[in-house]
Amino acid sequence: MDYFVGLDVSLRSVAVCVIDTNGKHVFERSVACEIEDIVTCLRDVPIGQCQIGFESGAMSQHLYFGLRKAGFDVVCMEARQVNAALSTMRNKTDKTDARGIAQVLRSG
Repeated sequence: MDYFVGLDVSLRSVAVCVIDTNGKHVFERSVACEIEDIVTCLRDVPIGQCQIGFESGAMSQHLYFGLRKAGFDVVCMEARQVNAALSTMRNKTDKTDARGIAQVLRSG
């Protein structure tokens, strides 16, 4: 089974949401914006079956290259596209944004 991980990134923390191929919620957490903390958070998700997505921003390069080095399949999405996809959401929080990013990844 494949898993899709949405990261909503701020300078100090990252909201993490993991869903499966069917869109079923696996887990949500908030961790520090450090590669090691994100990798630890995702330790139960199989690396070869996991795709991580986040929108471009100040931490994009750091996260992209750090998570790639840790063995993850990483997608950095253009901020305008993510914003357009999430604009229909009524309740905008870091947690729901992470869930929306995971859904965008899942829908391809």
